[in-house]
Amino acid sequence: MGQVEDAETLQAELRRGVDADAPGPDVVTTVAGFDVAYDTDSDLVAGAVVVLAAPGWEMIASATAVGQAAFPYVPGLLSFRELPPLLEAWKVVIPQLTAPPDLLVCDGHGIAHPRRSGLACHLGVVLDLPTIGVAKTQFVGEHSSPGTRRGDRTAIILDGEPVGAALRTRDDVREVYVSVGHRTNLDSACRWVLDLCPRYRLPETTRAADHLSRRALAEARTAAL
Repeated sequence: MGQVEDAETLQAELRRGVDADAPGPDVVTTVAGFDVAYDTDSDLVAGAVVVLAAPGWEMIASATAVGQAAFPYVPGLLSFRELPPLLEAWKVVIPQLTAPPDLLVCDGHGIAHPRRSGLACHLGVVLDLPTIGVAKTQFVGEHSSPGTRRGDRTAIILDGEPVGAALRTRDDVREVYVSVGHRTNLDSACRWVLDLCPRYRLPETTRAADHLSRRALAEARTAAL
């Protein structure tokens, strides 16, 4: 089998380990955000992990990892490209904490994926922590437009089944796309996404991790010149 076929087989195995019906955390005191930045001119990739604390979502820990992507850019298999730097950054973050975060939030999809096994699923199963995916753009399925008010949502339907939600996080602002990664359900995922969006469309975790990953990538590119 080739690299892509092996990855698809592993995704199917990971999917069997996903718990998409768990109640999710009742109380969240810390949340980890994960994001990856790509260099369009090379295979350089930077992963960032941030940990924010409730209720104000101040950053209490962070780390980045930069390296060469070990997997080609293949839609539907991005977790194999993004997970290595994210796990490297995670190893640096964990010693900074007294306990693992209550929730992990990925800039990407969970079961809203052709094989029901996006980045949030992959990461959640590997780390065995409640994990959700929050994406800026839709990847699979169909949905009607949610209402215009914060908290309005509609189901994303794939092959006749709900796999996520188009969620309005701010009044009259374009929706985000939420799906379960592991050890939570969609109601819980949407609840915590709204809590993490007190001022902006995207969760504070995503905004912070995006900033750090882009900065780490820029610094690595400058150092390589």
